[in-house]
Amino acid sequence: MTEFDPIRLEVLRNALEATAQEMGAVLKHTAFSPNIKERMDASCAIFTADAELVAQAEHVPVHLGSMLRAVRPTLDVTGALDEGDVIIVNDPYVGGAHLPDITLIAPVFIGGRHVAYVASRAHHSDVGGMEPGSMPGRSIEIYQEGIIIPPVRLYRKGALQQDIMTMVLANVRTPDERRGDLNAQLAALRIGERRMAELAERFGADALEQGMAAILDYTERRMRARMAELPRGVWYTEDCLDSDGSSDDPVWIRLRIELTDDAFIFDFEGTSPQVRGNVNAVAPMCWSSIFYSLKLLTDASLPPNAGVLRPITVKIPKGCFLDAQAPAAVCAGNTETTQRLADTVLKGFAQIAPERIAAASNGTMNLIGIGGVDPRNGRAYTYIETSGGGQGGRPMGQGMSGVHANMSNTLNTPIESLEISYPLRCVRYELRDGSGGAGLNAGGEGIIRAIQIVGHEARVSLQTDRRRFAPYGLHGGESGSLGRNWTVDAKGEKLERAAKGSLTLNDGETVILETPGGGGWGAVPAAQEAAE
Repeated sequence: MTEFDPIRLEVLRNALEATAQEMGAVLKHTAFSPNIKERMDASCAIFTADAELVAQAEHVPVHLGSMLRAVRPTLDVTGALDEGDVIIVNDPYVGGAHLPDITLIAPVFIGGRHVAYVASRAHHSDVGGMEPGSMPGRSIEIYQEGIIIPPVRLYRKGALQQDIMTMVLANVRTPDERRGDLNAQLAALRIGERRMAELAERFGADALEQGMAAILDYTERRMRARMAELPRGVWYTEDCLDSDGSSDDPVWIRLRIELTDDAFIFDFEGTSPQVRGNVNAVAPMCWSSIFYSLKLLTDASLPPNAGVLRPITVKIPKGCFLDAQAPAAVCAGNTETTQRLADTVLKGFAQIAPERIAAASNGTMNLIGIGGVDPRNGRAYTYIETSGGGQGGRPMGQGMSGVHANMSNTLNTPIESLEISYPLRCVRYELRDGSGGAGLNAGGEGIIRAIQIVGHEARVSLQTDRRRFAPYGLHGGESGSLGRNWTVDAKGEKLERAAKGSLTLNDGETVILETPGGGGWGAVPAAQEAAE
């Protein structure tokens, strides 16, 4: 292990994490789309010259593990990068997410010496495909979900490769917005490069590289120390998605967790095979959900870097829907499947340390995408958003209401921004009373969000779950309420809609999401139950 003065190491670690946070702030404040500038559906990270994640702004938990495994596979395709190169990639089978998540990666050179990489990942509101927003409710192959960008150089030695940019923008519905968001990601990289150069000047390039290696060693030691506090053993757990959107069959995640003296082993033997619908996930999605859940079980203050996962082994059976192979549809693997993965892992952890783990949160990102032609200016628009729900009841208190829980840490789009940016009207937005599961510590409430189409015909896509199997309670707590999707026509007639699908709505028609509540934690005391 690399020796490094502990005080100096902590200063460097915080400086690196602050750099990643500043990269995120630059991205948010310079982005064009509300999905990034309002909801911050993006993450920024710093990697060592060996492509190990050393610092990441904790923006979106689903990016934690997938960013961890984004750079090395990309470099395996592109080869070594020159100063001034910038790689662009969204191929899930290389970059480890889904097509709307576009990643930019740049090497950092100090005095001609390569010392690190900086990266930014952002969820773009449209990358083409069969439906506006590029998150179709029922895609069955990846080609329906948008343009696939393999790892290619968007910039080569500082020069924009205009042909690459032109090709990307020709395949999306909102090219000006996409160009603006890509430029915002590039700005985030530039501030990362600048701050890394300042750190090299402050510490020296040699010390910077040694310090990054020492940070990873330090994080591994902390992780192993937390593991040593837990009981050794084997635990089994399972949970399922409502369906894959193509059939009504549930899609199962089965997990065997083993903790030995040296390793935490996560074995997904028995999990459902690859499915026809779009809930298939690529392997880094498993790492993301495990990374997030481990921090809840062990120590939330663990630095978000590759050191956390050094003692971790993940086994995913060949042909499993958690390690999808091309050309499988995967867009909901990033949104719905990661949520169910987190639910499954945390249910297992509740057996290991019941005093640390909350009941199931709403368990879905409740994604809605709307697109069409804006009657105000005659231009195409695409609106995309995930909605919050109830957090599970916790050992220390009730679950929070109306929040993005577990794998989503994004915000809602403020109503003012939504109505200014799109020909849409938010006609209802409130907590869903009574949706949280009862318990000693009750689950939080879901929300009701109703969006009306104004002055045009629009395509609407829904990717939701927990409409059939409710968020579980723990230790005697009750399940949270199921979610529901509705549409209301111009005459006021209400129609329940499927959890996953796409449809057309006209002027004056409304789509309504009722999101699930969180499960309850602990049994309601008998005296209180009798009084009620």
